[in-house]
Amino acid sequence: MFISTTEELERFCEQASQSSVLAVDTEFLRERTYRPRLCLIQLATSPDNIAAVDPLAIDDLEPIARLFRDNRIVKVLHACSQDLEVIDGAMGCVPSPMFDTQLAAAFLGHRMQLGYGALVEAYTGVHLPKAESLTDWSRRPLDPEQLVYAEDDVRYLPGIYDQMKAELVERDRLSMVLPEMQSLLDPSHYRHEPMEAYKHLKRVSSLTRKQLAVAQEVCAWRESMAAKRDIPRKWVLADEVVVELCRRAPADEGRLRRIRGTEQLSERDSAALLHAVSRGVARPASQLPSLPKRSRPSGEQESVVDLMYAMLRIISERSGVATQLIATRDELVDFMSGREGASLASGWRYELAGRRLEELLGGSCGLTVKDGRVEIL
Repeated sequence: MFISTTEELERFCEQASQSSVLAVDTEFLRERTYRPRLCLIQLATSPDNIAAVDPLAIDDLEPIARLFRDNRIVKVLHACSQDLEVIDGAMGCVPSPMFDTQLAAAFLGHRMQLGYGALVEAYTGVHLPKAESLTDWSRRPLDPEQLVYAEDDVRYLPGIYDQMKAELVERDRLSMVLPEMQSLLDPSHYRHEPMEAYKHLKRVSSLTRKQLAVAQEVCAWRESMAAKRDIPRKWVLADEVVVELCRRAPADEGRLRRIRGTEQLSERDSAALLHAVSRGVARPASQLPSLPKRSRPSGEQESVVDLMYAMLRIISERSGVATQLIATRDELVDFMSGREGASLASGWRYELAGRRLEELLGGSCGLTVKDGRVEIL
């Protein structure tokens, strides 16, 4: 059903509150705005009980927020990160407890970042068309084909959740999966702190610590301007312009205007930008930011990491847990180096792979080739 009134929404949510599972998906636009604009919310408790809710017509989404905050109901999403950002921005909350089918799939023998269409086909045999993937979801009215496409994004999730949960219990994986899903609800994954924005600047690693201080101030100013005007940050200043500003650190408007890409700034904006640059330049040495830098492994260490990765792939194939979910190459280096907080040194990752990798590094086990395959000795 397409829901465009508060009364219809209240009725659906009251009914949905009796269910133990609620599938959730969103449609949004973000190409021309700072914040993603929520255009549609799809909810389902079963394949026969689906609602497409119109947030452009309904001002008060509190009935949905109540469902999202209800700890008795498991909210099922696929590849949740963007949905969490959109929902948090629109409602000030995120669905919890939450089950992400993409993450669960990586524990059940599927590849990392499995697409929704591939998931549905694997679990139901249904092939979903992608004809509406470039739809402008803000335009009204939505036609029947668009609504079917949108509803399909939640139609199969309750049943897939039941199958996945049973598989995870059977393989004794549920205790591994649930903490990983809980970590996805950490606000750092979907909220953007202005003073941390410089870390996502393209080519930020090429800047000195002094230049990083300028980058931190300029990027924070850019975030505030973009948020205030609700436009993409690159419309305020492109990343390459920010990097050039950090390198030149202009002290007056004449020097600022010599940098291409600043011509669209008003006098007021350029004054505020110059003030941000000056704050960065004036930052004392003790307060300069720094980016974590990894020392490149030596040639011998790279060979050891290659061996560790070969063992990791064997463990992944035997366990059905995706290799990248267990550890990346950088995390293998952390573990090999004994770095504090290494992900492989504790929890399920240690039990699944860290213990065997310790044996490999200690020389008590090894790898061999048998019938064209690498095997653990």
